[in-house]
Amino acid sequence: MRITRTTRKLTAAAAGAAALALALTACASGDDGGEDGGAETPAGDETSVSIGIPAGWDEGIAVSHLWAAILEDEGYEVETEDADIGPIFTSLAGGGYDLLFDGWLPLTHAEYFETYGEDLTDLGVWYEGAELTIAVNEDSPAQSLEDLAGMADEYGNRLVGIDAGAGLTTTTQDAVIPTYGLEDMEFVISSTPAMLAELRSATDAGENIAVTLWRPHWAYDEFPVRNLEDPEGTLGESESIHTFGSADFEERYPTLTTWIGAFTMTDEQLFSLENMMFNSDEYASEADAVDAWLEENPTFVDDLKAAAEEGAEG
Repeated sequence: MRITRTTRKLTAAAAGAAALALALTACASGDDGGEDGGAETPAGDETSVSIGIPAGWDEGIAVSHLWAAILEDEGYEVETEDADIGPIFTSLAGGGYDLLFDGWLPLTHAEYFETYGEDLTDLGVWYEGAELTIAVNEDSPAQSLEDLAGMADEYGNRLVGIDAGAGLTTTTQDAVIPTYGLEDMEFVISSTPAMLAELRSATDAGENIAVTLWRPHWAYDEFPVRNLEDPEGTLGESESIHTFGSADFEERYPTLTTWIGAFTMTDEQLFSLENMMFNSDEYASEADAVDAWLEENPTFVDDLKAAAEEGAEG
C-alpha cells in the first residue's frame, strides 16, 4: 500500500504514542487536543485507517481522497490503495482494507454484497439517486435504447464502455445489449479514462458517440451529453451509494462510525470536488485539490461533526 499525504502522516510508533497519550489525557481532563495543538484521534478509535479506492470510479476516488484528508487532519494515520472494485470488496471482507466509499446498491454491486455481506459493515448512504446510464452527445439522433440498434451506424457501430470488472459493464453485456438487440454494435471494454477520452474527443469534434456512464459523474457538467431512455428498465432503478467498512469497523472506530454515518454530498459539492481533481491543471495531486476544496468549503467538516452529534443524541 502507498501512504498518501505523507507530510501529515504519523509513523506507526507515533500513532501508538498518540493513542496512549490521548487515553491518558481523556482520563485526566477530557481534553481532545494535544499540548502542541495537534489533532489526536478520538478516544476509543484505532489510530490507523486503510481505504480501498476503486479505480475508474471518479466519485469514489474523489470522496476517498476527501476522507483521507479529513482523517489525517483529525490525527489518523491513513493508508490508501487503488484497486479494481472486486478485489476491494474481497479485501474489505477479509480485513485487508477498513473502508470503501463507493458501494452501489441494490444493483451494481449486488453480486459482491451477496457474496461478502456478512463480513461487511454498512456504514450509511452518502448519495441518493445514483444511476447507471447509456449516454450520447445531446445533439445526436437516438432518444432511447430502442432507437440505438436501428441507428447504430450513426454512432460508428460502437458502444464505448469502461473496465471489465465494473457492474455497469456486466449489466450492459447481460441485460442492455440482448434486450435491445445491440449485438451488432461493437461493445468496447476499456477503462473509464479511455471512455472519457473518447467522449471528449467526439464531443469536441461534433461527432456522435454512445458510452456507458453513471450519475453522479462530472462528465454531465463537462460535456454536452444526455441519457438514452431505457423503457425496459435494463439498467435498473436509481441506486444509493454506501460506505462499507470491515466486519468489526464499529467496534474499532466508534466515533468515526458516527461521522461516516452522517456524511452526505450534494451534486454541487461532489461535482465541484471532482472538477478540481480531474479537470483542472491548477492542482498537482488529488490531495492538493482536496485541500483547495476544503478551503472553499470551510464549514464542511464542522457541519459533518455537528450532524453526527445530532444523530447520536437523537
